[in-house]
Amino acid sequence: MKLNTKELIICAMFASITAILAQIAIPLPFSTVPLTMQVFAVTISGVILGSKKGFVTQVIYILLGAIGVPVFAQMSGGAGILFGYTGGFIMAFPLMALLIGYISDKYDAILPIMIAMIIALAINYTIGTLWYSFIAGVGFMEGFMVCVVPFILVDLIKVALATTIGINVKKRIKREVFSC
Repeated sequence: MKLNTKELIICAMFASITAILAQIAIPLPFSTVPLTMQVFAVTISGVILGSKKGFVTQVIYILLGAIGVPVFAQMSGGAGILFGYTGGFIMAFPLMALLIGYISDKYDAILPIMIAMIIALAINYTIGTLWYSFIAGVGFMEGFMVCVVPFILVDLIKVALATTIGINVKKRIKREVFSC
């Protein structure tokens, strides 16, 4: 996978968007997983950038956080975050962007992209909950109740917004600014 300078800059910009939206974090009293806008950033990067650049964007985001840049929720950074309660969710971001981007590369219609986002969200929930359950020493269902149930409705709203906004931005960018 070879990216030119312009594409790398675009990926860095979207990694920055993910980092900025990660700071919109609401700690929940009943969960060690905060409510953030990261899912929105990941899904929209997949739609707008496509599979390759969406994937690279999220890998850049994770690498920045892993080396200590405070890009994760609540201005946190370091490899310890990736080995903590939310690490599985974060590590699934490139897969989410890859899947969504793959479908977005093929379709511009709302329905297939929204379905891809829901499937990607389910993958994120599964990987994140399995990791959380392992780290917290709890069963999968207990992890599911803490990590998924409180977030489903809000995340589905984010998916709907990201689908609509992402498709429209992608069309406008293709037409006016640069080719993604």
